[in-house]
Amino acid sequence: MTPSIRPLLLAAFVTLLAGCSADGPAARGGAPAATVTTTVVQARPWSDAIEALGTTRANESVLVTAKVTETVVRVNFEDGDLVEAGHVLVDLSGRAEVAGLAEAAAAFRESEQQYRRMQDLAARQLIPASQLDTQRGTMDAARARLDAVRARLQDRVITAPFAGVLGFRQVSPGTLVTPGTTIASLDDISVMKLDFAVPETFLSALAPGQAVTARSAAFPGREFTGTVRTIDSRVDPVTRAVTVRAEIPNADRALRPGMLLTLRVFQPERQALVVPEISVIQVARDAHVFRVGAGDSVEQVGVSLGARREGEVEVLSGLQPGDRIVVDGSGKLRAGMTIRDVTAAATAEPPAADAAAGGN
Repeated sequence: MTPSIRPLLLAAFVTLLAGCSADGPAARGGAPAATVTTTVVQARPWSDAIEALGTTRANESVLVTAKVTETVVRVNFEDGDLVEAGHVLVDLSGRAEVAGLAEAAAAFRESEQQYRRMQDLAARQLIPASQLDTQRGTMDAARARLDAVRARLQDRVITAPFAGVLGFRQVSPGTLVTPGTTIASLDDISVMKLDFAVPETFLSALAPGQAVTARSAAFPGREFTGTVRTIDSRVDPVTRAVTVRAEIPNADRALRPGMLLTLRVFQPERQALVVPEISVIQVARDAHVFRVGAGDSVEQVGVSLGARREGEVEVLSGLQPGDRIVVDGSGKLRAGMTIRDVTAAATAEPPAADAAAGGN
């Protein structure tokens, strides 16, 4: 290497070192900025929820039974039929009552005719008034006997006391039934009652009319809505819980009596500071978030948390409305680090992709 070239090489080497020093981490103020997304903390409507397990009951439920000892003549329903109130379910043999009804009706007609004749005679003062009173008593007694036979005859015709769904029938034509023999079950499930127990500590937070949402394992993804109807007047001294009854519309009859539902009772809305749950870093009992300050540097802030719901958590203290906190990427941060916020780019990215797809 000639002496004339050495100064040129030395100058180039010094220039390269100066460039590396200017562009290196020291010149940039330390480690490279962390890529994160952020959000601004704001007060939002929040509704606290009480969670519980409940059991469904029919709005009305009864076991249809016989009142007399008699033989079944006709069964007028099938298993699972929908019936209206007054629908005839079973006819029982009532031949003796039918004959007795004809006899009682004839006796009443005769006594009524006799009474009308005596009324005409008494009006002309041809018979004493006491004789007319005696005949009136005879007519009333005949009417009472007729009504009694009719009532006994009606007991031989078993009808639905209200509209609902019938269960499995328990009798067949020719069956001899006795008082108390079950004919079938009848349930009105157009509206379901949902009974659930709540610890007494929540008693002051319960009131009729509160909204209720419920889910069943039989219908994944479906949510049933209703309202609190009644709160029991007593607290169980053993469990220290109070029973609450809600009503849930069941127009499509999806719910059946005896089902287990998970439910939430919502209290009136209030304003609360709510942040995404993934923005909170939990260490044992302590929780903190990273708040963005001047120059896009972050500081670690301890927070006190309240109620939680799907993907969100209430902040009771530690933050103020308007604070900007880190959402995604907080796990790689340390206090004092500088961030690069890509929230706007992440939000705009899907539409850009859709536009590119549309162009193709």
